[in-house]
Amino acid sequence: MLYLVKGAKWWSPVNNMCQVTGGLFKAQTLKNILGINEQQFKISRALSQHSSEKANSYNYVIVGAGSAGCVLANRLTEDPLSTVLLLEAGPKDTLLGSKRLMWKIHMPAALTYNLCDEKYNWYYHTTPQKHMDNRIMYWPRGRVWGGSSSLNAMVYIRGHAEDYNRWSREGAVGWDYEHCLPYFKKAQTHELGPDQYRGGNGPLHVSRGKTNHPLHQAFLEATQQAGYPFTDDMNGYQQEGFGWMDMTIHQGQRWSTASAYLRPAISRPNLSVAEKTLVTKILFQGTKCIGVEYMKNGQRKKVFANKEVILSGGAINSPQLLMLSGIGNADDLKKLGIPVVCHLPGVGQNLQDHLEVYVQQKCTKPITLYSAQKPLNMVKIGLEWLWKFTGEGATAHLESGGFIRSEPGVPHPDIQFHFLPSQVIDHGRVASTLEAYQVHVGPMRSTSVGWLKLKSTDPNDHPIIEPNYLSTERDIWEFRQCIKLTREIFAQKALEKFCGPEIQPGNHVQSDKEIDAFIRQKADSAYHPSCTCKMGQPSDSTAVVDPQTRVIGVENLRVVDASIMPSVVSGNLNAPTIMIAEKAADIIKGLPSLQEKNVPVYKPKTLESQR
Repeated sequence: MLYLVKGAKWWSPVNNMCQVTGGLFKAQTLKNILGINEQQFKISRALSQHSSEKANSYNYVIVGAGSAGCVLANRLTEDPLSTVLLLEAGPKDTLLGSKRLMWKIHMPAALTYNLCDEKYNWYYHTTPQKHMDNRIMYWPRGRVWGGSSSLNAMVYIRGHAEDYNRWSREGAVGWDYEHCLPYFKKAQTHELGPDQYRGGNGPLHVSRGKTNHPLHQAFLEATQQAGYPFTDDMNGYQQEGFGWMDMTIHQGQRWSTASAYLRPAISRPNLSVAEKTLVTKILFQGTKCIGVEYMKNGQRKKVFANKEVILSGGAINSPQLLMLSGIGNADDLKKLGIPVVCHLPGVGQNLQDHLEVYVQQKCTKPITLYSAQKPLNMVKIGLEWLWKFTGEGATAHLESGGFIRSEPGVPHPDIQFHFLPSQVIDHGRVASTLEAYQVHVGPMRSTSVGWLKLKSTDPNDHPIIEPNYLSTERDIWEFRQCIKLTREIFAQKALEKFCGPEIQPGNHVQSDKEIDAFIRQKADSAYHPSCTCKMGQPSDSTAVVDPQTRVIGVENLRVVDASIMPSVVSGNLNAPTIMIAEKAADIIKGLPSLQEKNVPVYKPKTLESQR
């Protein structure tokens, strides 16, 4: 266009006339034509830009296709008029559309492969822990469709009813047990059928172990001999006691949120999904969120949300992205040269996790999973699973466990056990060398609280993670109890015929001082980071989101994942995270919350005894 205008000037008018290709036109006519063309060009360019932005605009942009993001993608696209874009930093969880070709994810027994592999894993590490002999702790987190539900041990535990009543008291009004239980049920199809606590019609299939292994049986018998009750459903009326674990395994396959929620919705025309897409920044006009910036195939791109952006990156990625985008502690952001959109000092604070330790016993009979880990047997197990989705490959083997109180006066269980008829060394990165069994045991409501902060303004740089483990005397005491109470169970008659020497901590570890030293050297994360964007009242200076999951101080931005828990629940985090997303989906849709009043919950007859 500029070229044509310059050309018109070069022809300079004579007596208000111009000679063009042998003909004479009035200069005014030419000027009018050029003016009209220029105006049309401007309109055309504006329409094209609007059309391009519209094509690159959705009602909702969800960041993270993990345990929460997959749920939201499914529920929000149930309305055919709602358009959703789901962005995931990692790859798909299938290869050429096949789960079998991605057996390392979908075979339940293969879970340790991806816990130790950067391909589907953010592979985080903490700062050196000063109360744990300066050990740097390894934190695997899912970076794949399904997020950590594609990497975890598939244990389905909801936590205790009082966890949710505590949330309500901590400022998450409307998130008490009677408002959360219906969403646990909505999500779930339990293979034992629906009841007052279980769901029977949800996308998330939950099952019980099928191996009937003699060591699981002996462990449960030993817990009863030690004076603890048997509970037939630790997610139902009675968490306290020992029993059979619920697992997110369906027909011999891991049942992640990608399988439960994303794949059934993927064909909907109003859902778009992009993998290998790293979101680097939330876009704002003032304090109004309008979209996100992301990197894909080395190119920086933008996408817009005309309703809301929802962060579901988890307890590390969500606060990291908020801070990279100018939402966080203003002093910290200014030090890194990040323009402050909203001073929200709670972002990245209140970090909570579960720490656990393995108590291991040598087994005197060759019945553990040791032989299954020999190469030839692994091939046989793998082939059976690939053929029929059955056999020892079809379970994660964490089929029994339980919850107890650490001492008299504790109102509900604060110690959790997972029993395994095998030995795990260094997150499964080191092969077992002998017949052994173990429990994973640890406190559920530790008082040590940490934080995370940005290392730099580079979105590819992992943040500084400081869980501050074992920083209180109470936490140290609870771990001593974990060791002492586990030893008591392992010493019962039911395990006598299997019981060889104690491998870990070992018989030389007896005094409180020796136990404390063992815990410092051997305790590890149970992979339950949470609470870094805590939900609370806007008047709470440490809260990041309000009880509607909206980020405080800005518009059109939510966080929906384990980071919004006000405090960590008494159990594994996958089931509660799915519940959070189910409940948030109704909030986003403007629907009234489901509610079930007066559902009975077990309370000990007396708090004067520990059991």
